[in-house]
Amino acid sequence: MNHERLIKIGLNKAGTALKYPFDPDLPVLYVGSKMFALFGRTGADESVNLKADPEEAWMLRQQYPGAVLPGYHMNKKHWNTVVLNGTVPEDELLAMLEQSYRLVRSKLARAERALLEL
Repeated sequence: MNHERLIKIGLNKAGTALKYPFDPDLPVLYVGSKMFALFGRTGADESVNLKADPEEAWMLRQQYPGAVLPGYHMNKKHWNTVVLNGTVPEDELLAMLEQSYRLVRSKLARAERALLEL
């Protein structure tokens, strides 16, 4: 799994867009006006920051030490940095992407969520 593939999958979700708010080399997936996946690097490997339920975030860090880390430059209670080095199985990574999308989408204002459903 790599940035390009994750971005393609993320863009298939309703109301998503790819933006570069921080740097031209750091793509970010948004749902509505909020980010749900921030792409970067951890050492030599590609990585992605994803939102997670706090308890699940902690469990994933225990299950995949060194590959799932507290979110770099993020609220470490709610965000994980996932290193895309093959340690985390693809189906687990896709589930993390989906959870991040759903958690962020659920926090959008009601009017903004309604626009996404049109």
